[in-house]
Amino acid sequence: MTASGCVTVHGELEVVPAATRSEAAQALDGFTAAYNAADKAYDPALDADEVTGSLGAINQAGLRARRKNHPNGNENHRPLELTDAKYVIPEKAGWPRWFLADTDSNRDQDSGKQDTRWLFVFVKSGPDAGWKAAYLSVVTPSQLPDFAKDSEGRATPTAADSAELAVAPQDLAAQYTGYLQKGTPDVFAPGASTSLWRDARLNARRAGFSYQFIDQPLSSGAFGPLGLETADGGALVFFSSKHFEQQTAAKGLRPVVSQDVAALLTGEVRSTLTKERVSSQLVYVPKKGAGTGKVIVLNRVPGLTAAKGS
Repeated sequence: MTASGCVTVHGELEVVPAATRSEAAQALDGFTAAYNAADKAYDPALDADEVTGSLGAINQAGLRARRKNHPNGNENHRPLELTDAKYVIPEKAGWPRWFLADTDSNRDQDSGKQDTRWLFVFVKSGPDAGWKAAYLSVVTPSQLPDFAKDSEGRATPTAADSAELAVAPQDLAAQYTGYLQKGTPDVFAPGASTSLWRDARLNARRAGFSYQFIDQPLSSGAFGPLGLETADGGALVFFSSKHFEQQTAAKGLRPVVSQDVAALLTGEVRSTLTKERVSSQLVYVPKKGAGTGKVIVLNRVPGLTAAKGS
């Protein structure tokens, strides 16, 4: 019992490292083994306990679809190997706790592919919960900023409502989806996941078909934003969003339904097909007043999670 009368149970009130390096390594190994088993069998149950948030939604839906189309499993399975792991572990009080695993994968070893780093965010929701991978982003080494660290090498988590940044982490999902819908607020730097994607959607054309796009923020629970302070006063932030694409055909026509979409389809596609995707973004948010003040999207990982016909 502290002098204020509060009781510290399982470290809820004490600022402590989110994990030990040994614990972080075990979490990464456990995820990798389960991921490979699930990918080989195309069985979402085999890694359901290792994933959550946007990564979990994308992973589980993808495995369900592939299992339906390939009930005998993945004949082309190639085990994912994650090496050279570097753990960025923040200190914080309370739950959830989380850490970043910066890894090298064997997915870019084919000739001609650029070297990349696979970044996993592992989250633990409470003292009796297990570690689960909530976010995955793939970036080049040059895209990663230096993190702010203390004398013991511990990172500093960014407050969700931080007023020190160009955009508070808790507002990123809403501002991103608002930008895609209306073009405002214009706080994002031009790029493939911002201006170019918005323009491509506005100019979607196919004779006899119309397109409508709806975007929704995901910012609570397992889908909440997670950020780390960078050495320059900015932050590296992961956040989630949901995106709908509706395709409506003129009389006499019908939207094309691919095998992957059909595996997640409910309803019958007569004239309309709606695809639902969950997406995770990794962004660099500058310190308020620094540089251009624009948020840079470093990576976006979308995945089809549902489809509906009517």
